[in-house]
Amino acid sequence: MFRRFFALSALSIVPAFAQIVIIGGPPVVIGRPPVIFPPRPMPMPIRADCRIESVDVHADIQDQAAKVRVSQVFRNPSSLPMEAQVLFPLPEGAAVSALTLLVDGKELTGKLMGRDEARRIYEEIVRRRRDPALLEYMGRDLYQTSVFPVSPGGQSTVQLQYSQLLKKDSGLIAFALPLATAKHSEKPVEHLTVNVNITAAAPIRTVYSPTHEVDITRPDDSRAAVTLSLNNVASADDFRLLYSTDASPVGLNVISYKPDDNEDGYFALLATPDTRADHVAKLAKTVIFLCDRSGSMAGPKIAQVKSALKYLLRQLDPADTFNIVAYDSEVEAFRPELQRANTASIDAALAWVEGISAGGGTNIDGAVHTGLRMLTDSTRPNYVLFMTDGEPTVGERSETQIAANAARENKVNARLFAFGVGFDVNARLLDRLARELRGTSIYVKPNENIEAPVSTFYGKIASPMMTSVAVDIQFDGGSVARVYPRQMPDLFRGDQLVLVGRYRKGGAARIALTGEAGGKKANFSYQANFVERSADDTNGFVARLWATRRIGEIIDDLDLHGRNKELVNELVSLSQKYGILTPYTSFLTEDRVNLTSRASNNVFAEGAVARDMATVTGESGVQQRALKAQMQNAVTVQAAAAPIVGGTVRGGGGRGGRGDAPAEAKMQQVGQKVFFKKGQLWQDSSVTADQAAHAVHVVQFSQQYFDLAASHGGTMAQYLALDEPVLVNLGSQTYQIDPEK
Repeated sequence: MFRRFFALSALSIVPAFAQIVIIGGPPVVIGRPPVIFPPRPMPMPIRADCRIESVDVHADIQDQAAKVRVSQVFRNPSSLPMEAQVLFPLPEGAAVSALTLLVDGKELTGKLMGRDEARRIYEEIVRRRRDPALLEYMGRDLYQTSVFPVSPGGQSTVQLQYSQLLKKDSGLIAFALPLATAKHSEKPVEHLTVNVNITAAAPIRTVYSPTHEVDITRPDDSRAAVTLSLNNVASADDFRLLYSTDASPVGLNVISYKPDDNEDGYFALLATPDTRADHVAKLAKTVIFLCDRSGSMAGPKIAQVKSALKYLLRQLDPADTFNIVAYDSEVEAFRPELQRANTASIDAALAWVEGISAGGGTNIDGAVHTGLRMLTDSTRPNYVLFMTDGEPTVGERSETQIAANAARENKVNARLFAFGVGFDVNARLLDRLARELRGTSIYVKPNENIEAPVSTFYGKIASPMMTSVAVDIQFDGGSVARVYPRQMPDLFRGDQLVLVGRYRKGGAARIALTGEAGGKKANFSYQANFVERSADDTNGFVARLWATRRIGEIIDDLDLHGRNKELVNELVSLSQKYGILTPYTSFLTEDRVNLTSRASNNVFAEGAVARDMATVTGESGVQQRALKAQMQNAVTVQAAAAPIVGGTVRGGGGRGGRGDAPAEAKMQQVGQKVFFKKGQLWQDSSVTADQAAHAVHVVQFSQQYFDLAASHGGTMAQYLALDEPVLVNLGSQTYQIDPEK
């Protein structure tokens, strides 16, 4: 069957699908699910690679009222005129107060139809075109416009404007945009931008996207601007933004999700300190810079490290103290003791850094020991920034002993942040040091400028607001478990804590957030409600975020403590259930792998873990630890979701719209389900062998097929929109969708 795909806008302001759909002929164009059908009637289809050149979404939110404008530029590349029509399936539960559609600056009239009439139109198109793309809109009202022409080779701009009142739940206001405009697209969208401006009467505290890494600016306490910019968008995840208002020094919100009565629920706790400098004092800190000057650092690396050190020194505040330790075979400090970050000491330090040259071995144990011994004041934040490009070659060389020595010497509860430069570094050693000293490891690629990641990271920790942070959650008859991160980070201005975990029983909870600020105790109390049973999957991202961090922690335990069969089994189970694949579980996407053969898959993964984790240096060793850290510190569900193509985990973020050209997908998430492609069958990862054997077979495009799509509140339709044979669990029944004969 001839098909071409053409994605248009994806937009919504509630957690539900809402798309602009354009159909017409010849040729006919339709937006997500994006399809171009052949002109009718013609003996041979005209192949036309239609393409969206740009999608621009702009939203202004005043308190809870949103005004949204979406502009799309698309082109008719064929030699025939296109008669197009716009369909706009409304978000479920939406109460749109205004709706305007402009095509090339001209306003088009439209008609609003209820869901029964909309279903008839959707089914009619699906039957005629033998393409199930529209099925996922089952249960939606529909806005339909009149026909408009698009000239051959012509370009048109479609603009949709509407306003709506946003929903508020658990103190968080939700704004959502399904951005999967090219999920079925032959060609990616060239440019996609989202700009959200938030204005509120009360101070804006939490601003959080669980789906994308966004740029957030705060002109003042009552305004926030959020920007997402993607290029060459092959398959972007749906965008979601949450924000809250709170006048307290630390804003706190809880998002909970419990889809099953018989299983523990999931929660995410967001804690955001006041960003206003005149409200909360920034704490004076101590920073020790450990600089590798061994022979392997000669050339561009030592020049970049020196440049990074100079930048960091200039960022210190006058109330801060610091010192620099440079090491090769020997260890040398800038000064015998800590220095105040005044003009004279900074100038002297800059001159000293300029004189650093590379040569000799690598005495990591001695450098860490020297730096930690300088730290004596536990009432202030203490940070060690450790930069190295190799393995220890002088002094103590045992990974475990170096880490144990550092832990013993750390008298002031300092945090160590390790920067591994290049692929010759012992990545497992850096991870051991970071774990023992409550920090993180950051890895810099050989062709990457060291200064960029170092300066970006330091920008996040430059302004500590609270140290020794602890969170205590108390239920009446309930409890929380498997809370991550295991070691609580400090709270910094402009940053926010994202804590995830599981809970046994829903209901009211009392939350205590404690810490230290300038040697004084800080205590904050909150009330929150953990849902006893989720009515829908709106907050399903919390489960996936928890699973991402849990997988990171499992890999860390296996890496630092060795083999553990139970942990490997859990790793395979979580990877399959949530579609979060690792180098040790990417085999799940291979056609030959039977998803229901848990025992053999566990054995296969155990061998992969033992084999791959034995490598601690080189590109493989570094990339494994970088992926692990990415998962452990994930704040979005996208952060560790590498695209899976042909059974290989690929980095880069094509899933988020920045990666390579689209290739055949072997795994995808639809709603809260994960599907693996086995041959021509998309198989629900939760289907067991027995369930598959007793599946109810339904023929595609039969009446039973359409009735099934409309059942279960329309949730089944999104799985049928895969447009290939599907094996899926829904409730207590398993269905297999077979193609027409």
